[in-house]
Amino acid sequence: MRTRIRLAETREEVARCHAVMHELRPNLELGPFVDQVLRQQAEGYRLAFLEDAEAVQACAGFRISESLSWGRFLYVDDLVTASSARSRGFGAELLAWLVAHARAAGCAQFHLDSGVQRFAAHRFYLRERMDIIAHHFALQL
Repeated sequence: MRTRIRLAETREEVARCHAVMHELRPNLELGPFVDQVLRQQAEGYRLAFLEDAEAVQACAGFRISESLSWGRFLYVDDLVTASSARSRGFGAELLAWLVAHARAAGCAQFHLDSGVQRFAAHRFYLRERMDIIAHHFALQL
């Protein structure tokens, strides 16, 4: 079976992910979204997407990095399933692909942050055997 998950590598593939990513990041319109993803790709960001019925159903932005605290790790910046496609297993399939990708890349850990108000996402992450390990603090500059 051919995988339904690929990396968006062209401007057109990135643009196809916009409608789904817009549900998580509503401040990003199509043109600026594509431009920003392409800029971030130059710094290691990758955009994976799951396609079913010839439409993008879920996507995830991630990067592989290394730190003193975590060693080599995969960090998920963005993970979203289209609202019309939730509870159909797409999110779990994409998350499993990301974990496998992290292992294949030699990562020791897998991390993501989730907004405190995203209760349904938290239930999903806990169901997928992820642990809450930290508080994330931020300062607007």
